[in-house]
Amino acid sequence: MSDYLLEMENITKEFPGVKALDQVNIQVKPGEIHCLVGENGAGKSTLMKVLSGVYPYGTYDGTIFLDGRKRQFRSIADSEAAGIAIIYQELALIPELSVYENIYFGHEIMKGRKVDWEQTIVQAVKMLKKVRLDVNPSARVRDLSVGKQQLIEIAKALSKNVRLLVLDEPTAALNEDDSRNLLNLLRQLKKQGITSILISHKLKEIQSVADTVTILRDGRTICTLEAAAGQISEQEMIRNMVGREIKNIFPERKRKSIGDVCLEVKNWTVFDPASRREILHHVNFHVRKGEIVGLAGLMGAGRTELALSIFGNTPGYKRTSGVMLLNGKPVHFKHPRDALKAGMAYVTEDRKRNGLILIQDVKYNITLSNLDKLIRGITINQSEEVRTARDYQESLRIKTPSLLQATNHLSGGNQQKVSVAKCLFVEPDILILDEPTRGIDVGAKTEIHTIMNDLVEQGMSIIMISSELPEVLGMSDRIYIMADGVITGELKAEEATEQRVMALSTMGEEEAIK
Repeated sequence: MSDYLLEMENITKEFPGVKALDQVNIQVKPGEIHCLVGENGAGKSTLMKVLSGVYPYGTYDGTIFLDGRKRQFRSIADSEAAGIAIIYQELALIPELSVYENIYFGHEIMKGRKVDWEQTIVQAVKMLKKVRLDVNPSARVRDLSVGKQQLIEIAKALSKNVRLLVLDEPTAALNEDDSRNLLNLLRQLKKQGITSILISHKLKEIQSVADTVTILRDGRTICTLEAAAGQISEQEMIRNMVGREIKNIFPERKRKSIGDVCLEVKNWTVFDPASRREILHHVNFHVRKGEIVGLAGLMGAGRTELALSIFGNTPGYKRTSGVMLLNGKPVHFKHPRDALKAGMAYVTEDRKRNGLILIQDVKYNITLSNLDKLIRGITINQSEEVRTARDYQESLRIKTPSLLQATNHLSGGNQQKVSVAKCLFVEPDILILDEPTRGIDVGAKTEIHTIMNDLVEQGMSIIMISSELPEVLGMSDRIYIMADGVITGELKAEEATEQRVMALSTMGEEEAIK
C-alpha cells in the first residue's frame, strides 16, 4: 500500500510551441493540506487539469497513481468518480438557480424517474452545515456574496463524496474575513480525512495552512517543502519560485517632489436605480501630480463604484450631486471615451471579462484603445501598430512567444501587463488601477509595482484600489479609506498601519460622518 493518496510522475504536457509541463512530479499524503506554488505560467493549473481529466489520458505523458493504483482519467466524470473534485477561480455555479439546485446539479437525487426535490433540500442543508454556511437553501446564488458562493462550490464537491479537493486560487476575490473562514474550513475538512491541494499566490496564507508545499517553475518541479521540518517560509518559497531572492516585494521609489492637485472630486454622490439606494455619499478626495493614492476598504465599500463613476463607465448609475475638477476645470464624463480623451485611463479589476478580448492577439489588445493614432488615411498603419505593440512588450517585459499569440494563452501576470499597456497607449495623465496584482504571482507583482513607480517618476498620477493591505501600505503616498460608500479617513504613508486602515474600513457611515 502506497504512503501517498496521489502520485503524479513525470507529467509532460505540450501545446503548440510551448511545453507547459516538463517531467513534473508531485506526491500528496492522505489527510494533508498540500499547496502548489509557482509564478503565473509555471504549470500549476495545467497540472491540475491533467489530474481532473480536462486534459484526458493520451494527451499528456506520465503516470497518475491514486492509492497506489495507476489511473487513466479520460474525462472529468472519471476523475470525479475516483473522488477528485476541482474548484476553479471562476466559479462554476449557475446564478439563477437556488443553492440546493446548484449543490446537486449534474448528480441529482432521483426518485424513480423524477428529481426528489424534498430529499435534495434535506441533503443540501447537511452539506451547508459541513461547510458552516448559514443560508437559505432556496436562495438564488446570484444574491449571495463571492465568499458564500465559494463555500457553496465546496459543498457541491462534498456532496459527491470527494476524497481529494483541489482549490485553484480560492481566496483571490475574497476579503480577509472570507479568506480566513475558507482556510479554517480546509483545516476542519482535514480533520474529517479530506485531503486538499491548494493553489495560491498568497504566501502568508500558504505559510499558515500548508503541511507540504510543492514549487513549480517554468513547467518543472523545483522542490518540495515540509512544514514539519520548518522549511516553509515566505522567503524560501519566493527564492524557489523565481530562482532568485526578492528582498523587497514593494520596490523603493525615488520620490520626487509631488506636484499640484490634478484631480479633485467634491461632494460626489451616486445613486443606483437597480438597488434603489445611494452607493456613494458626499465623497471628497484629491490626487496630486506624480503620486500614488491608495483606495482601501472592504468588499462593497464602494471603491470600484467610485472609480467607474468618475471614469464615466456607470451604466444605470446616476450622479445626484458633486463636481469633478481636472487641473482646476470642471469636467463630467458621460462615457469612458470622454475620460480617455481628457487623459484618464482605467485598468479594470476583472481583466478577463472586462479588460481584454482574450481570443484576440496581444498586438490587437494593446493597440485597441487608441486606433486613431495608428490610422493613416482610411486604414491602420500595420507596421506602426506592430512597432507600438513591440515597444510596450519590451518596456513592460510582457512574456509572449509572439505579438500574434492569443491573449488567453498568456499567464495572469502577462495578461495584466497587456491590460496596463492598453491603457498606457492612450498616454494618460491619471491612471486608475483596480486590483492591479489580483491573481498574479509574487514575481509579477514586483514587476507591476516597479512599472507603477516608473510611471509616477515620469509625472503620471495613479489611483490604486487594492484589497491587499500590505500592497496599499507599501505602494501609496497617501491612502483614502472607504466604508459603506463614504470616505472614512485619509492617512499619509508614514502614519498608516494595518490596524488604522482596518479600523477605518470597518466604520459605519454614521460613524464616518461624525
